[in-house]
Amino acid sequence: MKIMIKMKKHLLILAGTAIIFGCGQEKSKTTGWNYNDPKHGGFEVSTNFAEQNTPPGMVFVEGGSFTMGRVEQDVRYDWNNIPKGVTVSSFYLDETEVRNVDYLEYLFWLERVYGSNYDNGSYPEVYWNALPDTNVWRDKLAFNEPLVEHYLRHPAYHQYPVVGISWEQAVDYCAWRTDRVNERILIDNGYLWEDPDQVDENVFTTESYLMGQYEGRIRRMLPNLKQGVHNYNKKAGRDREAVRIVQERDGILFPAFRLPTEAEWEYAALGLVNNTEEENIDERRLYPWDGDGVRNAANKNKGEIVANFKRGRGDNMGIASKLNDNADIPAPTRTYWPNGFGLYNMAGNVSEWVMDVYRPLVDQTTTDLNPYRGNVYQTWSRDEDRFLIEKDSLGRIIKENVSHANDKNLWKRRNYSNSNNINFLDGDYDSRLSNDWGKDENINEFGETKENIVSGEIVINDNTQVQIRPEKEGYLSNKDRNNQNSFELDKNTLEVYDYGKTSLVTDNSKVYKGGSWNDRAYWMVPGTRRFLDQSLSTATIGFRCAMDRLGPPTSQLKENQRKPVDWERKKGY
Repeated sequence: MKIMIKMKKHLLILAGTAIIFGCGQEKSKTTGWNYNDPKHGGFEVSTNFAEQNTPPGMVFVEGGSFTMGRVEQDVRYDWNNIPKGVTVSSFYLDETEVRNVDYLEYLFWLERVYGSNYDNGSYPEVYWNALPDTNVWRDKLAFNEPLVEHYLRHPAYHQYPVVGISWEQAVDYCAWRTDRVNERILIDNGYLWEDPDQVDENVFTTESYLMGQYEGRIRRMLPNLKQGVHNYNKKAGRDREAVRIVQERDGILFPAFRLPTEAEWEYAALGLVNNTEEENIDERRLYPWDGDGVRNAANKNKGEIVANFKRGRGDNMGIASKLNDNADIPAPTRTYWPNGFGLYNMAGNVSEWVMDVYRPLVDQTTTDLNPYRGNVYQTWSRDEDRFLIEKDSLGRIIKENVSHANDKNLWKRRNYSNSNNINFLDGDYDSRLSNDWGKDENINEFGETKENIVSGEIVINDNTQVQIRPEKEGYLSNKDRNNQNSFELDKNTLEVYDYGKTSLVTDNSKVYKGGSWNDRAYWMVPGTRRFLDQSLSTATIGFRCAMDRLGPPTSQLKENQRKPVDWERKKGY
């Protein structure tokens, strides 16, 4: 029996060798040394990887160039979406908004692992913090208590988009989904055993697994071909003692789920992929469909409303026997027709969170490839011996903002000089300063500006540059995420405005896109944009997840080949 178990384990390791490294011996085209050969040093290369698979529930969005911003009249005179030509890399996006049933699965897992109170778990606050705010349905002059009580959990609403979710909760859901999808991949491929009893710091997270800090039930390992580990006299994979866990270089695990950037969401919503001829877009779009109307033009469904929105005051769904959009509140996530990329409800139903920090002005000179505002660079936390710090009590690897303490070359980098770049080129003080910090007495060796800065303490010198009065002492490091102020220079009056105190726009203001069931058609134009504090939620905002596309921008997989929108099919499920 023991011989059979050992033989089975040995065969599993050999199978893993064939799957990852292939059967043939490949050589480096630049050095001539063999890949995946312990006698040649054991440099491991995945020679069988063909293309990134499509994540579950997602659609491949082939990237390209488009005009981002206003295509409709700026009737509100916000002037916050000036048209700008940008390029978006290929990526993946959820086919629909995240549904109630999807979020309930998340809540169930959190309750099972961390508990819902201190009698059945160690960290119930994790579960409490993830709960949607169902009270967002309440209106002082409306009877919405049935929605407060039933919309999230009743099976009648399982296929409806989840609402009452803040930006912060949406980000946490994306992180959880990353770990659950990758854990399932490892289980299905035989690398892990299912472990429903894992709790607290012993839960699977992708990062803790890759960093060697996951202590769960390992089923099998991959061969480690590194010289000094693998027996020199044995063929690759024949040394049963030389093993390792799955790594990123094996191409098995998915990259992280996340919220889409504003540029990605707007590009995907327009779905211009069906309106191209050669290298040109032959017809621009106002909405995610052709034309300037909101009704289906196909013969079989002529006149049908193509999205869930509010047609006018007191008209959420039309009249009985002929409901126009057939929804007074959010509709099931596949109720209407998809756009050119196969994405549902990119106009109407619910608005959606995106990653970006909101700023009212769109600078034409900023990056035109994958534009995004909100970068805060982080790195792994390490001890004084450069070893990773032990994971936290929730099983997560600890990170910290990039600083001169953990990046010795930060002072000479040309592309960034600090971790927090939310306010870069936004009239803030730091991005107007010279990098020659040693010549400015108001800046220390870390490029940190003096603390206790308020509008009255900032002056403009003869060259119209922002400066701080020299008598102020101490330094401002901007480490407090919730108490950061951004300053903007008005070149006409040479005054500096502290937007964190004089307006609702702060570093915690996040963009949300698209119209909702309670909005007029104007907000269904993908170029429109609004903002809300990242800790707040409403009954009209949901979200969907995105994922990076690794490798070439085009896909050869059959499932990723585009199909024309069938406007003749019946609306709904």
